[in-house]
Amino acid sequence: MINIGPYQLAGRAVLAPMAGVTDFPFRQICRRLGASMVTAEMSGSNPALRETRKSQLRLANPDDAEPRTIQIVGTEPLQMAAAARYQVESGAQIVDINMGCPAKKVCKKLAGSALMKDTHLVRAILTAVVGSVDVPVTLKIRTGWDPESRNAVEIAKIAEDLGIQSLAVHGRTRACRFHGLAEYDTIGEVVQAVNIPVFANGDIRSAVKAKTVLNYTGASGVMIGRGAQGRPWIFSEINDLLNNKKTTSELFTAKSLNLNHTRIQERFIMEHLMHIHDYYHEICNSDNNVNLTKRLETFSKSEDCKKKRNTEKHTELAVRISRKHICWYFEQMIQVLVDSYNNKDLDSVESQGLKQEVKQLITNIETAKKQFNQLSSRNAQLEHVEHFFGELHTTGDIAA
Repeated sequence: MINIGPYQLAGRAVLAPMAGVTDFPFRQICRRLGASMVTAEMSGSNPALRETRKSQLRLANPDDAEPRTIQIVGTEPLQMAAAARYQVESGAQIVDINMGCPAKKVCKKLAGSALMKDTHLVRAILTAVVGSVDVPVTLKIRTGWDPESRNAVEIAKIAEDLGIQSLAVHGRTRACRFHGLAEYDTIGEVVQAVNIPVFANGDIRSAVKAKTVLNYTGASGVMIGRGAQGRPWIFSEINDLLNNKKTTSELFTAKSLNLNHTRIQERFIMEHLMHIHDYYHEICNSDNNVNLTKRLETFSKSEDCKKKRNTEKHTELAVRISRKHICWYFEQMIQVLVDSYNNKDLDSVESQGLKQEVKQLITNIETAKKQFNQLSSRNAQLEHVEHFFGELHTTGDIAA
């Protein structure tokens, strides 16, 4: 078991914080599907931004499963300490410090992974944040600023000495961003250098890869980021493999191009879509989101008009967020098809029929994705996805 302060994680796979991705509905679906810990989107430490819609949406949600983890980013030690206190007062049970984000808009402020160039500032920030709250503080880093200056081991030792209670290490430098392959040798060196839990991160898109990385690095767990987009059940697959259980949560079976007959994934996709709309609709009517609601109200003096406009804004937001997540499901379906059949001999005469059926199914999924992106209401989106699944089932299994 992995312990972070008083919290014991039930599994070895956790969800990485991702800006614009790990909102409350997505965290919920990942948690239900086996993630032993989920972290909200990165939140800036600038107090002037606390009342913005984005910042309000990124506060700890009391309905999140424990431990409720919030990630903060910034460059000023005192400001980071104040941000940590604010997040704890708002319900955070673990505060995670971001020193791994490679985004230009973050690094140009010398925040995120840019901090790894300045060990003195790293030390000052960690000291200030750890000393400001009575909850566990964790840290996410990269292997270094660039391949010539990998210093993750040095940063890890500083972090442990200053009271950081777990580390997540992405297997690339900031200069590499998300290009090339993640390297795990440095993560293994970090594991050997410290006595706190270390989560390996980067290019982990399957249960088999997760197990391979764990064995290679000796890490306590894996942190899944992009590998969970469109495939939140990757956590249950990892758990099943590590626990020597037969994995049943596959979107496509090896002998079929249709959805698994259990239709488990269909249900989760539909529930995720409904949860997105319900969550963002509820916000505009919740007394717990007064500050956020005020910023979404119009200048009209009519209360009915205000409520209507506010609801419309949240509907638009939910539609946009739904497009992103559901299209990831579509893309994942296509990728699984490609991965499942790229090693088959589809050039033989006997396989020509199968080859055409595979191409047609991919085309159908791509068409469904394009159509979904044009829809602008909750009902239209739900009906479209439901109809898409219905059509998949009417095509029948395609024998391998």
